[in-house]
Amino acid sequence: MKGRIILFIFAFIIWVALSWLPDTPHLIIGLLVAALVAILTRDLFPKRIRVLFNPVRYWYLCFIYVPVFLWECLKANLDVAYRVLHPGLPIHPGIVRIRTELKTDLARTLLANSITLTPGTMTVDIDKDRGYLYIHWIDVKATDDESATKHIGDKFEYILREILE
Repeated sequence: MKGRIILFIFAFIIWVALSWLPDTPHLIIGLLVAALVAILTRDLFPKRIRVLFNPVRYWYLCFIYVPVFLWECLKANLDVAYRVLHPGLPIHPGIVRIRTELKTDLARTLLANSITLTPGTMTVDIDKDRGYLYIHWIDVKATDDESATKHIGDKFEYILREILE
């Protein structure tokens, strides 16, 4: 219950900050949206709320995760653009399985989204029980789990572990 209240307050503060018009109709809509967000997404957030207030985690997020993500996204964009501009270039699309050691739903979701937001890859399924993510990869370079994990997931996973677990 405490997690929902904190999430509600956080969502409402963001709504007020982004709305620029703190009049009554906007505040009422903000309250409703914040309540809806708190109800629907509470399970994604850490059970231990104090995790969100650790400044070291924000340092990892801002100065390690964001630059790594932007770099990987830039490399993948250039690779996909090259493949589009050179249609004769052979591609080997397929679905591979990668292993993740992340335990929380939020960490797994952020890993899956990081992979999906990188062009050329898309997360198609998460197997929470076994710790696998199934990824569609535009040019499969490795079919075994260990090598595919090194190519796709390892660059994000260790950072997300420091931030969220």
